[in-house]
Amino acid sequence: MTQTRTASATATYTVLDIEKVVRRVKADLAMIADSTGGWTPEKAAHYAHDVEALAKAGYLDYVDVTLLSNGVEVMATRFDVDTDAGGLTSSRPGGVLWPKVTSPHLRIVLGYSSIYTATAKAAFKGQLKINWSPTDADTSHSGLSSAGGRDYASNTYGMQRRDWAA
Repeated sequence: MTQTRTASATATYTVLDIEKVVRRVKADLAMIADSTGGWTPEKAAHYAHDVEALAKAGYLDYVDVTLLSNGVEVMATRFDVDTDAGGLTSSRPGGVLWPKVTSPHLRIVLGYSSIYTATAKAAFKGQLKINWSPTDADTSHSGLSSAGGRDYASNTYGMQRRDWAA
């Protein structure tokens, strides 16, 4: 089954486009988990599953991952969904190697699109592997410096990745 979404008159993409883009994000999550030791491979796979499910449903706005050591931010990455990404050039996953630190903790925060209403959340909950809860975590990464980024795109669906480091 092929599904096409149209975000605007010029932005058209399919579920296959979303899968291609999310595959790169999933690879990044697995690499971050592996290099830091902050998540088990299984936990990283569960997060990746939910990111993909939410993206395919049009509910995902961003994914923010932060490495903390003893409560202090060390690195961060944010993936912003772009449904009019025709101008983006797709990169390979990876890039900056995340370090092993003392007492690693990886925090992941998801931002939702406006169509992810309370009714949609209730109906969609059974498709997720993680029991997501609201957070007031600061994801501005104001204590870190910009460390570049990369873009992941297929047709007009994409995610812009921004990186920060200490």
